[in-house]
Amino acid sequence: MESIAADLAKLLAKVSRPGDFCAAGTTELFAPSLHVDGVGPISLPVLPAQAASLIATAEPAPYGRGQETLVDPIVRRTWQIAPDRVRIQGRHWQRTLDAIIARVAEGLGVDEPIDPEFYKLLIYDPGSFFVGHRDTEKAPGMFATLVIVLPSLSSGGELLVRHAGREERLDLHCEEPSEVAFAAFYADCVHEVLPVTDGCRLTLVYNLLRRRRGRALQPPDYGGEQARAAALLRRWQPGVPEKLVYPLEYAYTPAELGFPALKGADAAVAGVLTAAAPQADCDLHLALLTVEESGIAEYSDDYGRRGRWSGPDDDDFEAGEVTDRSVSLSEWRQPDGDTSALGKLPVEEAAELCPPDAFADLEPDEEHFHEATGNEGASFERTYQRAALVLWPRRRRLAVVCQAGLSVTLPLLEDAVQRADAADRAEALELAGYMIEQWPTGRWYPRSDDKAGRAASMLTLLAGLGAAPLIEAFIVRATADGDYGRGDNEAVLAALTRLPPDRQAVLLALIVEKCAADAFGPCAALLARAVGRLPDISAAASRLVEAMPGDPAKAVPGQGWRRGSLEPGHLADLLRAVVATDRALAERAVTHALAWPKLYELDRILVPALRDMKRFDPAIEPLRAACLAYLRARIAEPLAPPADWRRVSKVSCTCEHCRQLAAYLDDPARKVLILRAVEHVRGHVEGTIRNSHVDLDTSTDRHGRPYSLICSKNQASYERRAKQRTQDLADVAALGG
Repeated sequence: MESIAADLAKLLAKVSRPGDFCAAGTTELFAPSLHVDGVGPISLPVLPAQAASLIATAEPAPYGRGQETLVDPIVRRTWQIAPDRVRIQGRHWQRTLDAIIARVAEGLGVDEPIDPEFYKLLIYDPGSFFVGHRDTEKAPGMFATLVIVLPSLSSGGELLVRHAGREERLDLHCEEPSEVAFAAFYADCVHEVLPVTDGCRLTLVYNLLRRRRGRALQPPDYGGEQARAAALLRRWQPGVPEKLVYPLEYAYTPAELGFPALKGADAAVAGVLTAAAPQADCDLHLALLTVEESGIAEYSDDYGRRGRWSGPDDDDFEAGEVTDRSVSLSEWRQPDGDTSALGKLPVEEAAELCPPDAFADLEPDEEHFHEATGNEGASFERTYQRAALVLWPRRRRLAVVCQAGLSVTLPLLEDAVQRADAADRAEALELAGYMIEQWPTGRWYPRSDDKAGRAASMLTLLAGLGAAPLIEAFIVRATADGDYGRGDNEAVLAALTRLPPDRQAVLLALIVEKCAADAFGPCAALLARAVGRLPDISAAASRLVEAMPGDPAKAVPGQGWRRGSLEPGHLADLLRAVVATDRALAERAVTHALAWPKLYELDRILVPALRDMKRFDPAIEPLRAACLAYLRARIAEPLAPPADWRRVSKVSCTCEHCRQLAAYLDDPARKVLILRAVEHVRGHVEGTIRNSHVDLDTSTDRHGRPYSLICSKNQASYERRAKQRTQDLADVAALGG
């Protein structure tokens, strides 16, 4: 069984002739010279006085009934002037008429030459009308009627055209002096002119004749195709595929993209689908289809023969293997002319293209080659663009919208949540469900900042909806999958409070279990904030203690804990959470931290963590005691400024200049050393000073040649220890010592 994409393509392949039973529009007018015998030159827009003169010289317009020609103001109230009394001149008029005929031919689906025959000039004054009727064939080969409404100040008088159960209402009044309005319709169409309510209207009427005699022309009739397309679309299984994309034949720029601008068979197919889609409860859009490819380029044979000395251009390359390809839709248009803020939607070629091999012979619109540089070989980039008709079932509209990505769907969901209407809430729930289904998955790069991510925004909206099942589904699919950071914690807790207590505990433990390896700090902060807000965090706290970094035997592959990955605040948050939850668990955490001193360093982690906590539970007494013992031992060490200018150093280099540096450092009476030397020697000595960590300030005296390196001894080591002593005393006091 073929797919719906293949079946629809096969059906639409039969639709080759564009057109409809009527066509209308406006076009630019270079003012013609209009002369009426008995009245003289006519100004445009027509003046009231001239309108009165025209009516005075005109005759009531008749109508045909069978073989009779009758005049009856109950059926038709209009004035006419015969063509032999009317002259339309001006060098631009024929160009205007030809442009109108070309558009009419396209709109009516006529692909053979048309000859317009001027039939009469009609004058509609207030109250003029013509009841519904069909035109008779007034000349051999006549198949349609064309009316051209000259610029005039009037209102009312709409033209109604009916055919095969359809009706078009055309407003042909045209007050702009530089434009004319026109309409054409097949002769067998019933048409009616509604009463003119104000002003006066001048209309030129033409018979449209086939230049080649033969069978009578008829409006394109794709009623059968429309019915079959509607039936096919009704059988569309939801989500298989999500949408259908039918590429069109002609090229259209974004500026001209629109249903009225479609040409040839494109217009015919659009007409079929415009009628069929509503019958099958489907949405129809017009969009710009873009294919972007890049890959490996190869030098052509011509380039080798030409010689590399001449420098390559695009003709010297050939596209090779495609390594990256994307297909997307943008620039959305609706049949009523409105644009749509759908954004950029991806296209699944294998399932959604109609037909599936629509790109088989596609030629790129742009192709660019790039020469090989460094370690990268020659490459190419190319782009294909086509217009496409896009369909999807209305009941799956939100699923399609979700393909545009979170930048589109999150604002839509927020807007729906903010509206209190029940229908909006139902739409928000449906949209949220699709968003969760399509939420990106995979291991996420840990977020270390405090900024809330998109997952936090989603959880906040789900909490606002009170959608417990969706909250659970999202936490499992996104948050616990790693789309999580410290900035999300408030949103996570607010969402969890919308769930029953037993589910809160399970999901909180799941987040910690799945995320602690890459986001230990955020998980610890989450538990610390959960104390007092969630009734049971014991399972999550146990998972977090199990995930404490340090033990190589428990390291998670790829976790890659570095010394800088663990911060004092992480341990402080963990201890706050476990102390409030389970004393035995707190004792396990303390034991673990003391067992791995290379990671849980006293100065960098343990002392600052306890300083941050301020309150100390008996469960963490071993940790407090270890910190106090360490601090007191350092406080007991002697502390005094240097007695002279001798500075302890470990100068390992034995070159002449470094030996001079070592002697200077060992001299108790010498504070300054001036070393005049070339640049590389000065740089070498400065490097030795940095590597030896000696208490020296250095500067360069740029007077004379070579420059001089000036070294001056300082008390940096003593000052650092004095500052540390002050901090140690403060920490001992803070830790209750």
